Amino acid sequence: MIAYLRALALAAAAALICPLALPAAAQGVPASMQGKQAKQFFGAARTGSRQQPAPFGSYAKGCISGGVQLPQTGPTWQAMRLSRNRNWGHPQLVDFVADLSAKAARLPGWNGLYVGDMSQPRGGPMLSGHRSHQLGLDADIWLMPPPRLNLSINQRENLSAVSMRRANGAYVNAGWTRGQHEVLKAAASDARVARIFIFPGAKVKMCNDETGNRDWLRKIRPWWGHHYHFHVRLACPRGASGCVDQAAPPPGDGCAEAQQWVNNILNPPKPKPRDPNAPKPKPKRELTMNDLPQQCVSVLQSQ
Repeated sequence: MIAYLRALALAAAAALICPLALPAAAQGVPASMQGKQAKQFFGAARTGSRQQPAPFGSYAKGCISGGVQLPQTGPTWQAMRLSRNRNWGHPQLVDFVADLSAKAARLPGWNGLYVGDMSQPRGGPMLSGHRSHQLGLDADIWLMPPPRLNLSINQRENLSAVSMRRANGAYVNAGWTRGQHEVLKAAASDARVARIFIFPGAKVKMCNDETGNRDWLRKIRPWWGHHYHFHVRLACPRGASGCVDQAAPPPGDGCAEAQQWVNNILNPPKPKPRDPNAPKPKPKRELTMNDLPQQCVSVLQSQ
């Protein structure tokens, strides 16, 4: 089935291939898009653009041409929350999800994977939620082993994911098993993966439990939240000149850093006194089309 999905992704990409026209990039952002929130345009796109698959920009400020949709259901996965229309990505991401789910299905007690948000059909900023997931190279994978893979659309909208943390993320709870460890190890060991985000206690747990090769632990990075799912980020595909890779993780397995996160959760450092005369922090500004790579205009304008 993995070979089938690869063929499906490649066929879909081939069907959409046309040279990436860039007249809009040369002319700048059209007046109709000037100053408007980019998420309104990208959130309205229902299908991928009829262009070669290519990411443009960075993970939190970009878009994707020629996006491919992960099938709603496969032999070892189901895409969740279909109403969001976020089961799209670069063909390499679709291929990765299929590969990882097949590996998960071989673990005791696992039928495969439930797949959360990937990207919108043309990437870009989302109407709600993520600041990243804009290049078609990010995917949220549920940490809960799927009890079955024949959920209805309605069930996929309403089934609750299960948290794996306790003590605000300093430790894993009883839901965490060796299965989650092995799924994350398989994901991090994949050469396509740049890094994986998960709550600090899970990283420390994996550090303590791993008795074999520890190289893969370098890609596992502690981050807030991420206790219902883990976030996989692929590196820019080879030859994607318009794609900006995130800096590589620091050398080493990162276990000491994760332990420090845990220590800070258990014993929070005292906050520095706030200067009463300091200006209030400005809220994050919504991205406009002017903030994104100019190729993103062509991505939106493609039929």
